[in-house]
Amino acid sequence: MQKIKFELREGEEYIQLIQLLKATNIAYNGAEAQGMVSDGFVLRNGEVELRKRAKIVSGDVLTIADYEITVK
Repeated sequence: MQKIKFELREGEEYIQLIQLLKATNIAYNGAEAQGMVSDGFVLRNGEVELRKRAKIVSGDVLTIADYEITVK
């Protein structure tokens, strides 16, 4: 499993899920990111996350296929 550490920008409290998937290059575009989420491929802290615009905050761990993203 490939582990990715993602740091929120200074002053930001969260990033939307589909933006995170694009920023980490797991999804090539917004449509692909939305498909991953709506098809149930994204786990947030061990639970399936189906909200495309879910607010991902520091401390969240996301699992998508062979990737694990830790948000700081």
